[in-house]
Amino acid sequence: MTPQDGLPQPRRSLAAIAILLSILVTVLDTSMINVALPAIARDLGVAPASVIWLSNGYQLVVVATLISFASLAEIIGFRRVYLAGFVLYVCASLACALAPSFPALLAARVVQGIGASAVMALTAGLIRYTYPGSQLGRAIGFNTLTVALAGAIGPTLGSTILALGPWPWLFAVGVPLGLAATILGGLTLPETPRAHRRFDAVAAGLAALGFGLLFLGIDLAFALPWAGAVLMAGGIAAGTALIRRDFTRPAPLLPLDLLRLPPIAISALASVCAFAAWSLGFVSLPFHFIANGHDQATTGFMMTPWPVALAVAAPLAGRLSDRLPTALLCMLGGGTLAVALGLVIALPGAAPVVMLGLAVGLGGFGFGFFQTPNNRTMLSAAPKARSGGAGGMQATARLLGQTIGTTLTALIFQMGGGPKLAMAAGAGFALAAAGISMLRRKI
Repeated sequence: MTPQDGLPQPRRSLAAIAILLSILVTVLDTSMINVALPAIARDLGVAPASVIWLSNGYQLVVVATLISFASLAEIIGFRRVYLAGFVLYVCASLACALAPSFPALLAARVVQGIGASAVMALTAGLIRYTYPGSQLGRAIGFNTLTVALAGAIGPTLGSTILALGPWPWLFAVGVPLGLAATILGGLTLPETPRAHRRFDAVAAGLAALGFGLLFLGIDLAFALPWAGAVLMAGGIAAGTALIRRDFTRPAPLLPLDLLRLPPIAISALASVCAFAAWSLGFVSLPFHFIANGHDQATTGFMMTPWPVALAVAAPLAGRLSDRLPTALLCMLGGGTLAVALGLVIALPGAAPVVMLGLAVGLGGFGFGFFQTPNNRTMLSAAPKARSGGAGGMQATARLLGQTIGTTLTALIFQMGGGPKLAMAAGAGFALAAAGISMLRRKI
């Protein structure tokens, strides 16, 4: 094996552990904090509408800076940007734990979001440099498995910590793990080739404005329609300026050069549809179950099979994607997700809890079976020197799909459509993801 085709053992395994630890810390933190928002609002004396910005502000900063970190890493090195981002994240976690007031906590969360953005933007690219190409699908499967498990145990772990101590512990608990991941990563993560170009600060500013204003406008569209419309218009204007600036550049900050490659363009579009389906389905499920007379505990029990099945499907699909066509695997995954959402809609409200749980689990399995092969294709189809751009695009497609899904869910609920209509829309997006994936057979 050449150095360019992954790291030698045991360094490869140690680097993989460092990457997975950093993913575990960031995902656990996000899922635990959502559980703690009511307690934080009560202890710091802020309104629920204000405390929600601990999540929204974090997400907004991530969206606004993802692509810029991906471009910067191609210039000065993935390892350097990744470790600097994660160190910033860990320091901000400690600042959150020690924050004396809500403004201080919010500021620390924004800094956390900047660090998390560097981790999210570069995880996929580092995986590509860590593993040989023949094991890339398996590696992405392990990554997806870690995200699924962290998302599944996060709320329970967060509730347990809150039962034993105050909310600052939720931020403090990740600091030792973060330090361990930083030290291990510093010793083992691969050095990557560096592009001979300057970082385009103007393009980075336009990207931050474009994505930040667009996503903020979408978030405010229902509460403040005029403000939301103005912000979205500003985001579109900044995005248009960015595209015009980057269109003729050989390695633009916005990876338009990669979108000219059909496998990547198809994978990105399919990813947006799949994550929109995930959001429409997963957000609507608890409302559907509660509307049919199930209590909170039962609803939580019936939701659990989704992340568990996703965790099972992701590594399985990863291994298969190293051997079988992505088009086939993604078609099966998207189709399975659509069938699962259709089953939940069709089953009567008095259906046995086990039957409903199995239908939910089938949805998680389908989503996991789609996600890993699709991500593998998006990453492997890009030139290795553009792995940063491909990873940033992968993360941006995920966030865009999730935002579309949650926005459509809110719109459907506001119009009185209810969770069944939202899940039906999710099934439609899942079928679209499967259909778009089949286009790969023609290229």
